[in-house]
Amino acid sequence: MPEYATPESAGMDVRAFLKEPVVLKPLERALIPTGLYLQLPAGHECQIRPRSGLALKHGITLVNTPGTVDADYRGEIGVILINLSNEAFTVNDGERICQMVITNYTHVEWEAVERLDETERGDGGFGHTGVN
Repeated sequence: MPEYATPESAGMDVRAFLKEPVVLKPLERALIPTGLYLQLPAGHECQIRPRSGLALKHGITLVNTPGTVDADYRGEIGVILINLSNEAFTVNDGERICQMVITNYTHVEWEAVERLDETERGDGGFGHTGVN
């Protein structure tokens, strides 16, 4: 079962559920099973996020981060790991491979308009606030 490492953790550690180890070569990715099946309440999602320790120490992260598991999904949770390092990495059964955060969400109703309200920022995008 996923578990919080500390009382103030936002994310629960999720472990690999493997019959045999998986070796990820540099720049290789693989779908790693977790053995987890969820039934979330309506209005909630499960976000799958990388573990910072694996990323820093081994270059292991997630291809689609954060991954979203919708409340109506009933299949096994799989995690797409990728090895961004220069060395092979072995994923073993029971190894902590990601974090899971459960959160609520809101659906919006879209309205087509001819014009948007003015703001101080306007259409300033990437890097518009300076180099510092």
